Amino acid sequence: MAMASVLALLLVPRPVSARPFSLHLHSCHLALPPPQLATLSTQAATHPRKAGAGHLQQLHAASCCSNSAPDAGTSGGSATNAKDWRFFLAWYLMSLDKNPIATKAVTSAVLTLAGDLICQHGLLLELDLRRTFVFIFLGLALVGPTLHVWYIHLSKLVAISGASGAIARLILDQFIFSLIFIGVFMSLLVTLEGKPSLAVPKLKLERLSSVLANWQLWIPFQFLNFYFVPQKFQVLAANFVTLAWNVILSFKAHKEVIAKGYY
Repeated sequence: MAMASVLALLLVPRPVSARPFSLHLHSCHLALPPPQLATLSTQAATHPRKAGAGHLQQLHAASCCSNSAPDAGTSGGSATNAKDWRFFLAWYLMSLDKNPIATKAVTSAVLTLAGDLICQHGLLLELDLRRTFVFIFLGLALVGPTLHVWYIHLSKLVAISGASGAIARLILDQFIFSLIFIGVFMSLLVTLEGKPSLAVPKLKLERLSSVLANWQLWIPFQFLNFYFVPQKFQVLAANFVTLAWNVILSFKAHKEVIAKGYY
């Protein structure tokens, strides 16, 4: 009987102990999948449709990211243009430091030429090459170098900073320098166009109205120019306004000269 009881106890299946299993889990903790994958597997078990849709969305996003080469090529063109502009700006600043007079002279010539071409196109005129070359010469030999020297001396004459210094430079620029410069520019323009006898009549006809128009445009701009713009960039800033000024002045002068019968 005793032997039978012992055999019966040995044949009965024992319950699995929880302790070794918990130790096994602890020892395999590093091998468990990441929390996101575990969450996805749980969702797949509970909501198979939802999990399948999410999986498809992830695959679609991955395929879109892998096929982004054309977009990168498209944006590469704009990146190249931006790089070219940065290179040109760096080259221009270096030229301003090394050859300030020549750089400003060429810039003035280009912008003066652009103003004259816009004026001739706006008047629906045939291109007058002689007039165009005269404007290029005046921008190269007169406007750029003269403004460069004048702004340097102006900054030395008025060493005050702030708004009071800008106002003082503005008064000297507009009520002394501009009156002389407009007369010189008009006289040289007419003379170089082959009509020196018309220089004095042209000045009598246009000088006052040109000076008034000059003040309306340049007084507000020159205050901002003298107050905010560094000295070495003031000629460049003035040249861009000169582009518009040349268009307005040339258009106005052309109409008045035709009306008076000088040409």
